Amino acid sequence: MKRIAYVFLTEVVLAGMLVAVSGAQSEPLGDYARSIRKGDKTAASAKKYDNDNLPSSDNISVVGNATDSTGPEDANPAPEANSAKPENGVTPSAPSQDATKKTDPNDAWKQKIADQQGKVDLLSRELDVTQREYRLRAAAFYADAGNRLRGSATWDKEDAQYKQQIAQKQKAVDDAKKALDDLKEQARKAGVPAKLRE
Repeated sequence: MKRIAYVFLTEVVLAGMLVAVSGAQSEPLGDYARSIRKGDKTAASAKKYDNDNLPSSDNISVVGNATDSTGPEDANPAPEANSAKPENGVTPSAPSQDATKKTDPNDAWKQKIADQQGKVDLLSRELDVTQREYRLRAAAFYADAGNRLRGSATWDKEDAQYKQQIAQKQKAVDDAKKALDDLKEQARKAGVPAKLRE
């Protein structure tokens, strides 16, 4: 009887500890995971610049005076001249121009990549058609034993021509794919987002 009481008492104490530990948790695990995930997005979304992706076509804003000059023209500037000439020497552009400048290079890169991808697809289809045609002609030639005996010389010439065409088209596809990869790399260095490069 004593053992049963001790076992029961132990179970009650353990259950109480579990309830206390679960109640001590300040927020549910799902909420904690969401907050961690949200923090990762804000940290990952911060744009980091280096020499490869530093924009060269956009105006770079400089905070403060570029140079401190105390010439007679700057001592008493006219109100019109002061409003037309900013302190840092960089002329501000209209907001609509900034928006078009930021989207135009990306759209231009996207169009270049799409055009090159179209060339790769076209060359790949041409190569595939040539290979299928070669396989069909080879199957027809080797299927007929009489044809193999009568036309082996002409088949050798045609076979060599088809293999040369296939090699040329394969080289053209490889060159087009290399040009596409180079174009994507240039776009990456120009700062084009990954989703526009694909």
